[in-house]
Amino acid sequence: MTSPRRRPNIVLILTDDHAAHSVGAYGSVVNTTPRIDEIATSGVRLDNCFVTNSLCAPSRASILTGTYSHVNGVTTLFTPIDASQPTFVSQLKAAGYRTGIVGKWHMGEDKAANPQGFDYWDVLINQGEYINPRLLSKDGVRVEEGYATDVITDLAIDWVDGLEGDEPWCLLIWHKAPHRPWEPDEKHKDLYSDPIPVPGTFWDDHGTRSASARRALMRIADYINSEDLKVAPPEGLSYEELALWKYQRFMEDYLRCVASVDDNVGRVTDWLRERGDLDDTLLMYTSDQGFFLGDHGWFDKRFMYEESLRMPFVASYPRAIEAGQVHDGIVTNVDLARTILDAAGAEAHPRMQGRSFWGDVAGEPTSEPAEGMYYRYWENDDWFHKAPAHYGYRDERYKIIHYYNASLGLAGAGFFEYPDEWELYDLETDPHELRNVYGDPAYAVLREGLKEKLYAAQEAVGDKPWTGEQITDDARAAVLGRLTGS
Repeated sequence: MTSPRRRPNIVLILTDDHAAHSVGAYGSVVNTTPRIDEIATSGVRLDNCFVTNSLCAPSRASILTGTYSHVNGVTTLFTPIDASQPTFVSQLKAAGYRTGIVGKWHMGEDKAANPQGFDYWDVLINQGEYINPRLLSKDGVRVEEGYATDVITDLAIDWVDGLEGDEPWCLLIWHKAPHRPWEPDEKHKDLYSDPIPVPGTFWDDHGTRSASARRALMRIADYINSEDLKVAPPEGLSYEELALWKYQRFMEDYLRCVASVDDNVGRVTDWLRERGDLDDTLLMYTSDQGFFLGDHGWFDKRFMYEESLRMPFVASYPRAIEAGQVHDGIVTNVDLARTILDAAGAEAHPRMQGRSFWGDVAGEPTSEPAEGMYYRYWENDDWFHKAPAHYGYRDERYKIIHYYNASLGLAGAGFFEYPDEWELYDLETDPHELRNVYGDPAYAVLREGLKEKLYAAQEAVGDKPWTGEQITDDARAAVLGRLTGS
């Protein structure tokens, strides 16, 4: 490793719903990802990188702005971003970087939510299509023929290749894959046709969990349908047989989409190497959150359980990051903005939260490591996956979760009123979170101490505990209208 001779180029490859446990570098037993793993081998793998609100749009907003959802305003899928707020991209642009984004934006469709602070932007419309995707740019909407993962990489590379001058550049390559509806390309359509291992928690009965978690409509057996899987199941299957059949079909297409991502990560690495830029580029790969891959019988995300909470994150920058590192400190998506700016020698905006972990991976820590992380899922979902709002705190060993009666006062309108409930997990003795010990007398003192840490973390980021008064009559009416279709 040598000292940086100039400011690094920045490449952030972001995927949607790519679970860390389907990345080879994280020990996947269901697939291989050699080109993503290559970044980890050349640099660093973060083993405890967590999302602070496990939904696509809120996570993207937190990554960009370096702020929690209640600060940047993107708390749910229905709250568009005010794209004029400061981001790490706008800070880099002010510091002399050329800036571009290609791919999935998905933070609102109105003009105020369109990307700002970028010299070049070319983004998918809403969720975007896998085949022949529509793209929105400053010049309007057009269709690009091809497979979205390839198209996004092509456009990203073309933009940088067209730049003139020596100023550094920042490029965001944000893929749709492997988000639902899991449509693989022709090249990978026959991969993973052999039986895929079933997670050990697939038949979790959720016996000790809260009613809030048990009611979630996220079981593969019940919720994934023939439209998702592109084929009807065989007739005559028992419930258990159908669950396993759906799991195999879902995972085949999901992993095939990941395979295309991995190939395109390799294309970017090879392109940087051919340009002579690889040593001077901070190249990062991550996903906007984790994802359940049959774990606890579920798919999707939202909950604060490990498979949903944990983000894959690998990075290389040969002139500054020693190869083969594993960093096990607690890191969140809110930390990324300050970290990227720190690596580039650019100023963070004063409103940015989180902690830069750049010094940790570059060999010169500049602050004390985080003792824990704060999480809040805001989307009071009584209409889609029925995942109720909750907040919680996780440290190295323990996790406490509070489901804070997420009914929004709608029970009187015929909707289920979620009870106020707590869960507590000892991740050392129960890494798969199968036993909620909140009510266990042996954990009583610890439980109260974790509550104090939770409230302290909540206060530190400027959030506040739930009260019914936080929901206005107008907001309640809007949610009721959405649930009833009026």
